[in-house]
Amino acid sequence: MRRQKLIDAGRMQATRTSDCIRRNDMTIYRFLEDAQPELLDQIITLYRRAGWWPEEDADPLLVAQIIKGSHCFLAALDGQRLAGMGRVISDRASDAYIQDLTVHPDYRRRGIGTCLVNTLLKRLQTDGIPWIGLIAERNSFPFYIPFGFEKMPDSTPMLLRKS
Repeated sequence: MRRQKLIDAGRMQATRTSDCIRRNDMTIYRFLEDAQPELLDQIITLYRRAGWWPEEDADPLLVAQIIKGSHCFLAALDGQRLAGMGRVISDRASDAYIQDLTVHPDYRRRGIGTCLVNTLLKRLQTDGIPWIGLIAERNSFPFYIPFGFEKMPDSTPMLLRKS
């Protein structure tokens, strides 16, 4: 696989990988180390479009904390436009969870989600994290099967109820 470094600051910041290039696709996949002001509103919009955030959770400081606190936060960029995103939460030693993977509706069915997952999986492999999980939402689990994910029959996702 041919990989062309676009930005190199000691570790992969932005790359174009041959398996993520489609005809006429200029999408760049960049790991964000901190919140970039020009992307904050777009990240909030993607969280809302995915149905994960109500209006009151639209705090740019929260987005900055999410990016900073994640093992990695990956943005798919079409010029200055955020086409998709995904992040990983992890103990940085043994376990990792892919979370908040979404693609803007205008960019769906172009392979961007696939490239996001592949890039996150490669990063976790490079970082030496052996166990990778996720919670697939709204019957999206078939999307993850080609990557090697499978249902965990003896597990049930749970959420602590707010009082």
